[in-house]
Order: sequence, then structure tokens, then C-alpha cells
Amino acid sequence: MSNEGILFDILHSTLDILLSLSPTFPMISYNPKDWWKLIFAFHKSDTFRSLLPGILGVAAYTVVVAYIENDIFHASFKNTTVVHSLVGFVLSMLLVFRTNTAYDRWWEGRRLWGSFVNNSRNLALKLNTFLPHHPEIRKTFKVLITNYILAAKEHLRSGVHVKHLENIGEYDSQFYSKKKHVPNQIMGAIYDEVNTLYQHKLLTGDQLFLINEELRSFTDNIGGCERIKRTPIPFAYSLFLKKVIFLYVFTMPIGFVVEFKYWAAPIVAIVFYIFASIEVLAEEIEDPFGTDANDLPTDTIYETIKANLDEIL
Repeated sequence: MSNEGILFDILHSTLDILLSLSPTFPMISYNPKDWWKLIFAFHKSDTFRSLLPGILGVAAYTVVVAYIENDIFHASFKNTTVVHSLVGFVLSMLLVFRTNTAYDRWWEGRRLWGSFVNNSRNLALKLNTFLPHHPEIRKTFKVLITNYILAAKEHLRSGVHVKHLENIGEYDSQFYSKKKHVPNQIMGAIYDEVNTLYQHKLLTGDQLFLINEELRSFTDNIGGCERIKRTPIPFAYSLFLKKVIFLYVFTMPIGFVVEFKYWAAPIVAIVFYIFASIEVLAEEIEDPFGTDANDLPTDTIYETIKANLDEIL
């Protein structure tokens, strides 16, 4: 490996350490119109708190550079900030694209989970109407649909623990453990139940056609969520952006300390906070199905669906 490649690997590793996130927290509910409270609040998930070691390190590094250049070498440069002004504009455009791309993934995930809510309600309402005299059958569907949403939520995180799923009839922990993709296993059971109802003439062909759209949507939604989760931003782009941020911030003091002296330390620290925070936030929301503070409230959505099904069925 060339010396340049080794240097870039060191720079990348160092920036990853500076951008390391604090432990995860549930999604935050807040009033977006409460400006003063938001400005002066420092939540545990705030990027300022998670980046504080890096911010202090950058400030200390700038102070050292200022001492060496001004007090030891007495350096004197002209137009020391022009290059960083030009590069900063280009870097800002790259970060805007990065943020927009990440938010598009977050919003698409929210739309898919909104579809889970709507289609669960529609399917429950139709089954409740089609099967008014079969409470046991309705209860079976209620349990299976609720289990499907819970399995989908956990499937997009660290995996499904089948012991958390509700058992009913033949659908127990052993049944759910038969396949690795638990949501598919549960949806197969729902299709089997629907087919049984059709064969026993408890559902007509027209009714079967009416609920088919909701049944199909569940698999479409989980497929869309898997596409978002398993297709991160291209590695080369993410790597390039981290390197540019690192080089931009850590070369700023060389020119800025000549003009701003020791005041360059807070200036460089603020610039690092702004650029690094944008990258950290983009990394967090591009996979919106976890448990970070800015991820989707899938736990709340699951509880909403469960309550709706309990009421309808």
C-alpha cells in the first residue's frame, strides 16, 4: 500500500472516532415552534454532546498550531482563508446532497410504515364485516396480523425473538422458528387461513378479491423497508466525504491562525461541529428503522396498530 493510501486510512479512522455516536435513545417528541427551548437544550442524543470530545480536540489542535506558527516561526501568509472559503462552498453542496438523500430514505420508510397502519386497519375492518359470527377466526387474524407487524419491526433491527410473539392454536414458537424470515412465515399463515375460509365458503370470490390488495401490501412494504436498510449510500461517496471534512477542518488552522491568532480555535471548532453534525445526522437517518433518537417511531406505530386491531376484531 502506498504512503498516500496509508495516510488516507489513518485520516478515515480518526474521523470515524471523532464522529462516534453516543448510546441510542427513543425518538424525541418536541414542539418545533419552541425556538428558545430547542436552542439551549442539550439532549443526550444531540450531536453537540456526541461530538464534544472531537470539538475539544480540534480546538486544542488549533491552539497548538497557533502557538507554533505565531510564537515560534512567526509565520506570515497572505489571503490565507481564500482557499478554504472556496472549498467550503463545494463541501456545503456535497453535504446538502448527502442530507437530502438520507432524508428521502427516512421519509420513504415513514410512508411504508404508514401503509402498514392503513392496510392493517382496512384488512381488519373487512374481516370483521365478512366474518361477523366467527369470533375465534377474527381473533386468529388479529393475533397473526399483530405478530406480523411486531416481526417486521424487529426483523429490520437485530432480528426477531419468537418468544415475544403471541401464540394461538397451531401458531406457536415452534411454528415461527421454522424459517429465518419470520414475517414471511407469518404472512404465509395468513394466506393459509384466508384460503381455508374460501374453501369452506366462509369467504366469497369477490370478498377474497377485496382483501387481496391489503394482503399483498404487507409483503410489498417489508420489501421496501429491506431495500432501504440493505442499500446504504455508496461506500466510495461516504468515504470521500469523510476525508474531505477531515482534510478541510484539520488544514484550516494553518491559514486561519495567522489572521485570527488564538481566536481561530473556536472558529475551527464551530466549523467542525457544523460539518461533522450534518454527516452524523445523515448517517443516523439513512437507516431509519433502529432505535436512535431520530429514527422512525416504529415501536409507537406497532402499539397503534395493535390497539386498532384489538378494537376492531
